[in-house]
Amino acid sequence: MWDVVVPVKRLGAAKSRLADTADEAVRPRLALAFALDTVAAALACPAVRAVAVVTDDPLAARELAALGARVVPGAPSGLNAALAHGERAVREEDPWAPVAALNADLPALRPDELALVLADAAQEGVPGHAPDGPRAFLADAAGVGTTLLTALPGAALAPAFGGASRARHRASGAREIALLGVDSVRRDVDTGEDLRVALSLGVGPRTAAAVAGLLMAE
Repeated sequence: MWDVVVPVKRLGAAKSRLADTADEAVRPRLALAFALDTVAAALACPAVRAVAVVTDDPLAARELAALGARVVPGAPSGLNAALAHGERAVREEDPWAPVAALNADLPALRPDELALVLADAAQEGVPGHAPDGPRAFLADAAGVGTTLLTALPGAALAPAFGGASRARHRASGAREIALLGVDSVRRDVDTGEDLRVALSLGVGPRTAAAVAGLLMAE
């Protein structure tokens, strides 16, 4: 059973690359909807014990806590520092917890697909798959970034998210997860085109409602 750490930046500063699709008044609502659907799907995954959300945004903290997530405040500046902060909070309570870092912008996330990825990361249920490292990662749909990074008990997460993080995680010794059929775990949303692809996969109810409101406003 995994503890999943999800970083959520302050909503007012989130999703600036969606400027081609939504104005600055709407982007915070979309970012919150993405995070809520991501965390709800993670909590529904049978391989997940708990979700720790690292955020100092009061609205996001309140809404995500209402879903059942643990909120970890005091997030330091920067995505990777925030993830390390969440990892420390998890392992202060359980030093031998397997930890996964998950992007907050996966609105099409499916619990069953996340379970497949985590099973591969745990090197369980994969015929002929010999253990070959305590850390693993999943590349994003573009094949450049990373949407999920895992560390088994006794291993530090050592996150290197941002930009070309696929290459950095691979260079750090993490094993790349090469599963097919887990598109919802790979589809993060940064741009309007990303959002359109996520919608074609089928997004969660909060994102669907936020996008419907955006379309009505147009």
